[in-house]
Amino acid sequence: QVLRKSLQSGVVLSTGSFLVYEAHKLISGFAEVHASFKVEDVIEQADYLYGSGETEKLYRLLVQHKNSDDAELLWRLARSSRDLAQLGSTSAEEKKQLTYDSLEYAKKALEKNESNFAAHKWYGICLSDVGDYEGIKTKIGNAIIIKEHFQRAIELNPKDATTIHLIGIWCYSFAEMPWYQRKIAATLFATPPTSTFQEYAANSHLKLFSCLYAADPNFYSKNLLFLGKTYLKLNNKKMALLWLSKAKEYPAQTEEDKQV
Repeated sequence: QVLRKSLQSGVVLSTGSFLVYEAHKLISGFAEVHASFKVEDVIEQADYLYGSGETEKLYRLLVQHKNSDDAELLWRLARSSRDLAQLGSTSAEEKKQLTYDSLEYAKKALEKNESNFAAHKWYGICLSDVGDYEGIKTKIGNAIIIKEHFQRAIELNPKDATTIHLIGIWCYSFAEMPWYQRKIAATLFATPPTSTFQEYAANSHLKLFSCLYAADPNFYSKNLLFLGKTYLKLNNKKMALLWLSKAKEYPAQTEEDKQV
């Protein structure tokens, strides 16, 4: 029937060449579907391991795909590399290498898909981490770039609570910046990045933090900590005690939770 339709269309193929052509289409189609399912399977497995706190297993899974063209895999690898670097069992040398690797993976994720909000988020996080190894001047110099990527992530996904939290951390960091760092910032920027605790507290993002807490009290331990620290800076000790107590009572599951 297929041959008859082909002949009716004026396409004359020998039986042999026609079968080779059809076989090629079938195999190509199967390969594409198989590749698609493979990526989805890896992502599903990765998300399960991340939710289970299996940091090392997750890294071993994802690092096999470091040459992937899929942004979803690459930003997860950036996150996984960073998480592995944060473990107490990771040596200082390994931590530094993983920190730089995570930035490269996040950068590659952005190159593959500039519209991926998570790629912007993790690029900003990883760029901030690398600043710890390159000195305060570089760290301050990257501050504007970091904030731009966080803001872009929020534009692409306004409901992502983690990115909103990160914008709050950015504001807090500049509000707490000592005088000598402000002098460095003044030499790097025509208009240095600034923030105050009043600005941070009045920020609409914090209103959303409160809504997120009401919806999910276990959203993020560090979110509770910084709410408490901000109120303490504003000399509102009653509210500071409330949020710091919540941070203290937070069920610690990760190394970061324990530090909080």
